Amino acid sequence: MKKYVVATLLLGAVLLVPSCSPVEKAPHRPPNIIFIMSDDHAYQAISAYDNRLIETPNIDRIARMGMLFTNASVTNSICAPSRATILTGKHSHINGKVDNHFPFDTTNVTFPQLLQEAGYQTAMFGKLHFGNSPKGFDQFKILPGQGAYYNPEFITKDEGTIQVRGYVTDIVTDMTLDWLETQRDTTKPYLLMYLHKAPHRSWQMAGRHLEEFTNRTFPEPETLFDGYEGRPAAAEAEMSILKHMSWSGDSKVYQEVMEALGLQEIGIDRRRLPFGTNQLDSAQLATFKKYYGPVNEAFRKAYPQMDQQELMKWRYQRYMQDYLGTIRAVDENVGRLLDYLEANDMMDNTIIVYTSDQGFYLGEHGWFDKRFVYDESFKTPLLVAWPGKVAAGTRSDEMVQNLDFAQTFLDAAGVEQPGDMQGESLLPILTGRMEDWDREAVYYHYYEYPAEHMVNRHYAIVTKDYKLIHYYFDLDYWELIDRKKDPKELHNVYDDPAYTEVRDRLHGELEAIREKYGDSDSLSRRYINTFLDDIEKDGIFGVNQEKLGEILKKRAGDN
Repeated sequence: MKKYVVATLLLGAVLLVPSCSPVEKAPHRPPNIIFIMSDDHAYQAISAYDNRLIETPNIDRIARMGMLFTNASVTNSICAPSRATILTGKHSHINGKVDNHFPFDTTNVTFPQLLQEAGYQTAMFGKLHFGNSPKGFDQFKILPGQGAYYNPEFITKDEGTIQVRGYVTDIVTDMTLDWLETQRDTTKPYLLMYLHKAPHRSWQMAGRHLEEFTNRTFPEPETLFDGYEGRPAAAEAEMSILKHMSWSGDSKVYQEVMEALGLQEIGIDRRRLPFGTNQLDSAQLATFKKYYGPVNEAFRKAYPQMDQQELMKWRYQRYMQDYLGTIRAVDENVGRLLDYLEANDMMDNTIIVYTSDQGFYLGEHGWFDKRFVYDESFKTPLLVAWPGKVAAGTRSDEMVQNLDFAQTFLDAAGVEQPGDMQGESLLPILTGRMEDWDREAVYYHYYEYPAEHMVNRHYAIVTKDYKLIHYYFDLDYWELIDRKKDPKELHNVYDDPAYTEVRDRLHGELEAIREKYGDSDSLSRRYINTFLDDIEKDGIFGVNQEKLGEILKKRAGDN
């Protein structure tokens, strides 16, 4: 009898609720967002991707907690344009930052501004690379331009320009942890952008790592001696470890050793090393000389007997020692941040992203630097953890880009995404709703030519299986890469009859994706002409002057 009385009372209670009142949902809890980005960190140098070069146990923790993306990429593989795309969610030709020459259009709305307006507390520490007053941040301390590895200056929101003694990777982490400890408003969700200078050229590792890394030997990539057959743009590029990497600034060969051996200056050789070492105090300089002195003495003795192949191998090892040594400190400091979050119970409802502004060549094709749409620079590491939302230890091979970060963060925060943003939220992939994800191809466009490293302008469509690439200035030809059959990207099959159907289909898809994103040949010509106008008026730094003269002479004839 009692159960009928209880049922009647419950039914009466339900009937007393006005029929027009909706059932209340649990309020949306905007997540905290920690965006960790390094500069030029190749995915090959993260052991969650490949452990042949270095172990990165702390960065790998993010992969174990969440999802690792194997086909994450950039829209334009060069520093400032990549960062502009991340902030705006727009391709370079839309946000205006097509290369390191053109200024960023400050009328662009960035996702930190939108999160700040929605009630987020926002902070940025480390390397922005362009602009001295980032919009949408309650607090910032950023390196001017490229910044320095040792005893760097910072542009700050509240203190003007300051100099901090120590190693930059440690300092940026100190600032980040201090903000979490003393300035965080616990009543608000937060966006924290934690941005490392390392491992950007010219690579200077922390003193504590010099002994280990100057004595290590690393495996060589299969394509270290690539001959570039069928790829004229690759053959013309000036990114060779042997021919274009500076002796002094990059390989840390002392200038007196260069003179003794008759080594010719490469690029701004005589300025690169002093730019780094002039920042060192007496104790730091003594440590530097303690370990690079023996390196120089061994090279001075060995060089006269070296042939070109042996010299290339030596320069590759020197490059890897310094580059990977800087990454050791990045990994240690990511660990410091993760340890702090765990110790203070701050993982709950927090998105943690680790990425780089683009990839980097670690000897593949004989190169350093980035710029090309080939995988080592086109692909970027991307690891995303969100405890309770993203399944731990998962992987995705979906075609995602830095173009997507802005909309992903806005979507997660429940903030409306502006209609002119061009990316797609990654939440369907991250949360297993693959029925809401249908992208099959991404678009890439590189603009900085003529410029340092002389990589021709090109655009491309990339799918999981293929790349169709058009080099259009000042070379004009096509490449087709079969990504599955030719993962090292050594063969151009554009004219292979076996690929006619694939080639024709990709041409149609490329036209469609360019129209979708609002890119065109006329827009490309406008950027070329403006760039060349500026060069003729103001000159340009670090360019092959003979090739530049040919380009300008040809342009004069065309006009």
